[in-house]
Amino acid sequence: MNYDESLNLILNKMSLGIMPGLARISTLLDKMGNPQDSIKIIHIAGTNGKGTVAKTISDNLISAGYKTGLFTSPWITDYREQIQINSQSISRSDFARYVSKYKDNDCSEFEFLTAVMYKYFCDENVDYAVVECGMGGSGDATNVEKINALSVITSVSLDHTNFLGNTVEEISKEKSGILRKNSNSVVLCDNIVFITPSGDFKADNLAVATAALRLLNIDTNCLQLSKLPARQERVDSVLIDGGHNVAAAHALEPFIDNEVALIGMMRDKNIDGYFKIVAPKCKKIILTKPSNPRAADLPYLYSVASKYCDNVVCIDSPLAALQSCKDISLICGSFYLAREVRNFIK
Repeated sequence: MNYDESLNLILNKMSLGIMPGLARISTLLDKMGNPQDSIKIIHIAGTNGKGTVAKTISDNLISAGYKTGLFTSPWITDYREQIQINSQSISRSDFARYVSKYKDNDCSEFEFLTAVMYKYFCDENVDYAVVECGMGGSGDATNVEKINALSVITSVSLDHTNFLGNTVEEISKEKSGILRKNSNSVVLCDNIVFITPSGDFKADNLAVATAALRLLNIDTNCLQLSKLPARQERVDSVLIDGGHNVAAAHALEPFIDNEVALIGMMRDKNIDGYFKIVAPKCKKIILTKPSNPRAADLPYLYSVASKYCDNVVCIDSPLAALQSCKDISLICGSFYLAREVRNFIK
C-alpha cells in the first residue's frame, strides 16, 4: 500500500463520523502492544488554546534537547502534520507502513490516526509525546494511557455541546477525564471567557504553557507562544483564523476592524453567537461553503449574518470568492475553510 492509498483508506473512515468511546481504539492498541503505556505523555485538553499550548510545550522541549512527539489537529497544509517528531511530520513511507499493517479495524478516522501516532512515537523512542485531545477528554480517543507525565487543561467554553454537554460545568467534567491520579496537572481555573469577552486569551495560554514547562523543569525565561497555521495567522494582508466558537470570536474581535471577511462555518456551531461578535467589525461579509458535509448552508448563514452587517453576499466556492474579491482582509469561522484557501493565498 503506497501513501496515497493509505491516506485514502484512513480518510474514507471519516464517513463513520464522530464515535465517542474507547473500546475500538483500545482493541487496536492491544494489537499494537499498547504503545501508549511506554511513552511519557503530556496530555492537553480544552476548548480553545490547546493546540497553541501543545506546540509551545513541544517546541521548548525540543530546544531543551528532548526528542519530542507532537500530536495536534486539525491539519491545515498536509494530513501528516498532525503527527510530528522534533517538528518533522511522519514520512509518507512510515505513514503508509503503519496504516497498511493495522488497516483491519473498525475504528473511526481519528481513532485510527491516534493509534498510529502512539505506535509511531513508541517505535521511535520519543522522550515525550505532547498529545492534544481531539474533542472532550474522558471519551476522547487520545485518553487511553494508564499514567502520564502531565495533564493540561486550557480554557473551557461551550463547543461540541451535542457530544460534551450543554453547560460549561458538564464540558469541564468531560475534559477533566484526562487527569490522572499521582500525576501532575495544570488547569486554567479562573477562566470566564464563556461569560464575558474581557479575558486575555494569549496571556492565559502563555501562563498555562509556562506552568507546564516549569513542572517539566524546562527554562521558561523569555517564553513566547509558538505559532500555528490558521490561528490568528497573518498571511500577507489577510488574517486567517479557524476558530469557530463564541470564545474564539471573542479572542479574534480585538484584532479586527472594518474588515472584508470571507466566512464559512459548520452548521453544528453557535453561528448566531459567532456572527454577533465578528460581523459588526466587518464592512463586508462574503459567505461561502467549505467542502465538508457539515458545512452550513448559505441561506441560513445569510439570515444570521445580515442581522449584524449591512453588506453580505454569498458565493458557493471559497476559491471563487477569493478570486472575485481582491480586498479580502479576514478569513474566519472554520478550520476547514482555512485549509481550502490558505495555500491559494500563500
